[in-house]
Amino acid sequence: MARVLYLGGLGRSGTTLVERLLGELPSVCALGEVVHLWQRDILDNERCGCGSRFTGCTFWKRVGDKAFGGWANVDVQRVHALRDLVERTRHIPRLAAGHMAMDQVKEYANFYAKVYAAAAEVSGAKVVVDSSKHSALAHVLRWADDVDLRVVHVVRDARGVAYSWTKTIARPETDGEEEMTRYSPGRSALLWNAHNAAFGLLARRGVPVRRVRYEEFLTDPRAALIHLAEFAGLTLQPADLDFLKTGHADLRVGHSAAGNPMRFTVGRLPLRRDDAWVNKLPPAQRRLVGAVCAPMLRAYGYPLQQKEA
Repeated sequence: MARVLYLGGLGRSGTTLVERLLGELPSVCALGEVVHLWQRDILDNERCGCGSRFTGCTFWKRVGDKAFGGWANVDVQRVHALRDLVERTRHIPRLAAGHMAMDQVKEYANFYAKVYAAAAEVSGAKVVVDSSKHSALAHVLRWADDVDLRVVHVVRDARGVAYSWTKTIARPETDGEEEMTRYSPGRSALLWNAHNAAFGLLARRGVPVRRVRYEEFLTDPRAALIHLAEFAGLTLQPADLDFLKTGHADLRVGHSAAGNPMRFTVGRLPLRRDDAWVNKLPPAQRRLVGAVCAPMLRAYGYPLQQKEA
């Protein structure tokens, strides 16, 4: 049974950063956002975190051979059809209650379980990390027979998330031809509420969930990684964290299937909070997001009033 550390939360909350640092730990294999593997990698042949096209990456070729006898044997259209049937935010209440067509839920989850198990075997890792983020997928994976699911719920101040979603960011894996999705502050605030609430529901259904605040993670990444390793069932030695330096981390090449452009970073990665929103998110938008998200901001310990830096 594959032990999976699933990183969940709304995009732009810091999950890629958490994933990259977790991927430096021994016995951990970080896979990126596996939810996008079927389209962006198998069909579109985008770039792996190592820089190679998916078909040219030795790691992913071995995973495909082990999981399916080769990626050509994956019925991607079936994966997409199952996704549309079961992996939707609106289905979360029924997924949580088990009131879905569970044969379809388990069939869809099995595609992921095969990838996780193969990646663990190919890499020799005890834990694989999937930073797909999607709350609905986490609820689907709860029903997988061959997955030991442990969820890291990554939370960031909703106003910082809202500002990040307004920025124009190129997708390097498309060689600059495409940009990452953008949302208005109002839209991102609604999504922030919905996805974070869904992970709270997952915890109430008995799935092990550990909440991590992005801001606290960057304040003391060493302590945060030790706690997450314990949550994943791993015991670290002091030398295992030698890649963490004062103000930065030294990263090796990874094999992320998809995700934030940070997944391509090799070498020095600065470890500093991105609080640009405090000065750059217009006051009206800051107030809007703060009002929409106020109850959960309070619950997560964020101040409702934020002074400009």
